[in-house]
Amino acid sequence: MRLFFAIDLPDNLRAPFTALQGDLAAADGLSFTDPIQAHLTMKFLGDTAAEDDAADDEPTVADAKAAGAAAVDAADLSPFEVEVGGLGAFPSAEYISVVWAGVRDGAADLKALAAALERETTDRGFDAADNPFTPHVTLARMNDVRGKELVQDRLRNTDPTVGRFTAEELRLKRSILGDDGAVHETIARFPL
Repeated sequence: MRLFFAIDLPDNLRAPFTALQGDLAAADGLSFTDPIQAHLTMKFLGDTAAEDDAADDEPTVADAKAAGAAAVDAADLSPFEVEVGGLGAFPSAEYISVVWAGVRDGAADLKALAAALERETTDRGFDAADNPFTPHVTLARMNDVRGKELVQDRLRNTDPTVGRFTAEELRLKRSILGDDGAVHETIARFPL
C-alpha cells in the first residue's frame, strides 16, 4: 500500500481552492488536483507492507499507525488554526514540477507535527524525507512547459488566499493509483 500522513482541507475550502486553480487554468500543461482530495501532506511513507506480507526488517501498516499515534502525542498539539494562501512551486519557479498554495498561519505547528512524524516513522524503519518539510497544498502538476510563463507570472504577481480552517486531526491515508490519477482513502485518524 502507498501510504502518507496528511491533514485534509475541509469542504468549505473546496470552492476557493477550485477558484485558485481556475486562475491557472489557462496554463497549458498543468494537471489539477481534485479539490475533494486537497490536503496538506505531512509525511510520505511510500509502499508499505501489510503485517502478513512484510519481511522481518520491513515496516508495516501497523508501524505507520503506531508512528502516527506516537507523533501526535510527542508534538502535544491542540487543534490549531491554519490559513492557506500564497503560491509556490517545487522544485523552483524556474523548473516547475508542482504548483502549490502555501500556509501563512499554523506553519509552526505543522512543522512541529512533521518533525515528530519524521522521528517516529524513521525510528520504525521508514525512509527519511528527501527534502525539508514545506507546508503546502498541491494545486497542480506541470506535465510540460507550455504554460510555464503564465504560472511564473502568477507566482510573481499574485498572493491569493484559499481560507482558514482548524486542523483537528492527522490522517493516515492510502493512495490508490488509477488511470484517472490517485484516489486517497483514510485508513486511520489521530485526533490532536
